[in-house]
Amino acid sequence: MSTHPSSSWRMYDWQLIQDAPTSPVMHMALDETLLEEVAAGRRPPTLRIWEWAAGAVVIGRFQSLRNEVDLDGAQRHGIQVVRRITGGGAMFIEPGNTITYSIYAPVELVARMSMVDSYAFFDRWVLDALASLGVEAWYQPINDITSAAGKIGGAAQTRRNGAVLHHVTMAYDIDSAKMTEVLRIGREKLSDKGIASAAKRVDPLRRQTGLPREAIIARMIDTFRAQHGLTDSAIKPEEWQAAERLAETKFGTEEWLRAVP
Repeated sequence: MSTHPSSSWRMYDWQLIQDAPTSPVMHMALDETLLEEVAAGRRPPTLRIWEWAAGAVVIGRFQSLRNEVDLDGAQRHGIQVVRRITGGGAMFIEPGNTITYSIYAPVELVARMSMVDSYAFFDRWVLDALASLGVEAWYQPINDITSAAGKIGGAAQTRRNGAVLHHVTMAYDIDSAKMTEVLRIGREKLSDKGIASAAKRVDPLRRQTGLPREAIIARMIDTFRAQHGLTDSAIKPEEWQAAERLAETKFGTEEWLRAVP
């Protein structure tokens, strides 16, 4: 596998955004806004750690809403359903049970890599952080972070206007029963095995580390900072306003959510 040396990251002034809990729709809008800001050169390359203000199912850009989500189950559990701008599979989110981050970078950072290689490249620092906590994790191409105990998380990516968005959701803990009431795909996979098998397929970091979620995030940030450099930053008022407009006109609309019925 071809990789760039760590020094290639050091060409950039990486910024850290670690903000207050935000609604699922605004998270979708912020991803597009910050990608566009980096593409336009108005924002340096950025690492954003998400905090969720509500439970959510995040479906991929090209997924069928009805095939992936039991909307009655989602409503019953107060789970918001949103569609992101990247491909890939559905993610079941609960605040406090999930570790999610985005990287917004110039595409030149991975210009000579295949898409498969770029996924693993963007998350090498996370595997190092997990290793330092005693979790031996690796990349299962194209986009899964896994360990001997089971899958830990999944990544998705999109590129536009000379910039790349790479984001990852990892399971800190999981309510398998609730997930199977909301995600149809989870229900199908478990139908002949029972809910207990979900814990084998997805093995959360809480069990593997025994650490609070905040401690894992802190180690991740420390690892990124040590390897690539990282300056504390924040979402600018104009970025927030642009994201709010996108949330209202795109990501919060039925048209976007049901783009693939």
